[in-house]
Amino acid sequence: MITALLVANRGEIACRIFRTCRELGIATVAVYSDADAGALHVREADTAVRLPGAAAADTYLRGDLVVAAALAAGADAVHPGYGFLSENAGFARAVQDAGLVWVGPPPKAIELMASKTRAKELMAAADVPLLAPVDPGAATAGDLPLLLKAAAGGGGRGMRIVRELAALPAELTAASAEAASAFGDGEVFAEPYVERGRHVEVQVMADGQGTVWALGTRDCSLQRRHQKVIEEAPAPDLDDSLRARLHDAAVTAAQAVGYRGAGTVEFLVSAEGRPYFLEMNTRLQVEHPVTEAVSGLDLVALQLRVAEGEPLPAVPPPGPGGHAVEARLYAEDPARDWQPQTGALHTLDVPDGPGLRLDTGYTGGDTIGVHYDPMLAKVIAHAPTRTEAVRLLARALERARIHGPVTNRELLVRSLRHPDFLAGRLDTGFYDRNLAALTATAAPGDEEARRLAATAAALASAAGTGSGPGPARFGAWRNLASQPQTRCYRAEPDGTAYEIAYRTGRDGIPVPETGERPLAVGPGAVTLETGGVTRHFMVAVHGDRVHVDTATGSYAFTVLPRFTDPTERTAPGSLLAPMPGTVVRLAGGLAPGAAVEAGQPLIWLEAMKMEHRILAPATGTLTALHAAPGLQVEVGALLAVVQDASAQAPAPASAHQEETTP
Repeated sequence: MITALLVANRGEIACRIFRTCRELGIATVAVYSDADAGALHVREADTAVRLPGAAAADTYLRGDLVVAAALAAGADAVHPGYGFLSENAGFARAVQDAGLVWVGPPPKAIELMASKTRAKELMAAADVPLLAPVDPGAATAGDLPLLLKAAAGGGGRGMRIVRELAALPAELTAASAEAASAFGDGEVFAEPYVERGRHVEVQVMADGQGTVWALGTRDCSLQRRHQKVIEEAPAPDLDDSLRARLHDAAVTAAQAVGYRGAGTVEFLVSAEGRPYFLEMNTRLQVEHPVTEAVSGLDLVALQLRVAEGEPLPAVPPPGPGGHAVEARLYAEDPARDWQPQTGALHTLDVPDGPGLRLDTGYTGGDTIGVHYDPMLAKVIAHAPTRTEAVRLLARALERARIHGPVTNRELLVRSLRHPDFLAGRLDTGFYDRNLAALTATAAPGDEEARRLAATAAALASAAGTGSGPGPARFGAWRNLASQPQTRCYRAEPDGTAYEIAYRTGRDGIPVPETGERPLAVGPGAVTLETGGVTRHFMVAVHGDRVHVDTATGSYAFTVLPRFTDPTERTAPGSLLAPMPGTVVRLAGGLAPGAAVEAGQPLIWLEAMKMEHRILAPATGTLTALHAAPGLQVEVGALLAVVQDASAQAPAPASAHQEETTP
């Protein structure tokens, strides 16, 4: 019997596992890096053990330190969560060798599925359908497009789509280097890239007595950088025969490796409805809540039950009830190549209600750092039908109050309301086709809504500097009715400027020059009537940033007089860090005086589990180099300077940064 469980992870998955432990009467132990000393999962645990350092390689990836932490805290079991060491057979064995219960599959099963190349060989022997591998060294134009993948890991690391044969050698080198950095193994393999394929997976649960459940399908086709963004269960628009084939193949895959516990068998389904085995994730998936919602099961509780040696009922639970959709809320800017964002998260308030669930590792007041994945939370909606679940989730996201760094919230809402998504026309190229439209500058109606939000911000500022709603005190303006005032804002993230003019009447109430009628004005809340429609605005000020929340959307502004842009203060050709991060490598032979070509990758910067290439803004000469491998930099830091060979001065290099890896 498990009495105390250490979760060898952080963030929302640690908090989620702790929730089940509390319900089962199991004591909880957290581990944390120095960067996570004040994190929510540390605050929620009964006991916490520090892992000195900040980088994952020095902390959460140090299996020896995690095992020592479990023993020191008196834990008798270890749950790996997902990511980090969750699919590391050596870590699983170390846990068991220390006399601790491993809440996961047998190390041998992890080992068999750890290498995608070996896993495919095993699945072929078990007659599980899969794509035939392609030898990169013998590939021809007829084999294109190809998908390069890291053999030792997932999450999009080491993954490349190759559409031109001439690009294959360079992409192989880059994918191998990336895989080696992420997983300590540079093996890369190639397979045909299926255009417009769907990512469909099957949740399995197995005990130690030979029972294997297939707990339904999930569709995870909406992805960015080969990482999932929106997931749902059950996968829509699968006929009964295809669904049964996927279930049977998943059970066969689990049985072939003697599986135990929770796992996911992932498939690519072609536009013609043919399934191909991709991989088996020998752990709990990020998107497991949608399966829990439609099945009524607690998958973590089942993991713990199986780890304690208990059998599953011989008869699996009935099929899914209703439909569930999950959206991953990231601190990132989709309009700028999904660039991760950092900084203070002042407010994170997602509506609660029937059918809604929030899994998060953050609360308002926390800080989003540079060391880990930028996912803030998962928002899940469950309803009797897909239409109802999608509508409920979109509305919950729309009403959420999220104050801090730029997030993908607006993209999620627009994605959920996109005609293709609503119609179930799903495939992994959704964002390749639709990203520009989904991140476009606001439509005319949206633009007016944003102007009204800026107006509300200006009126609230005139009412005082408080952060909460309440009556305004206007005595200071009673004798200034004839003097117009203006406040200027820049909208985030697209930079649209707004100049709001207003006059303060003799009653002390500021009135906008554009004619809206203020019904109530306070430092934290404004009500305006425009065109006969009454609209409410909640206003919160954090330094020089203002967040305005309305019934139909949220807006963030920067007060222009206090805003400075580092690109406006730098010489032409300056390569600026687009985000806080660590320089991981430089182009070969890069040194002052070197000749560079426009678009040439010069510097690789890693931040929040992603790698970014800083490109030469023009053809010319490198006149200064301030970057070096291992150097930690802040956003806007000067990395290098390129002198343009032509008379035309180049733009600052923050405009020439390209994200290349998830």
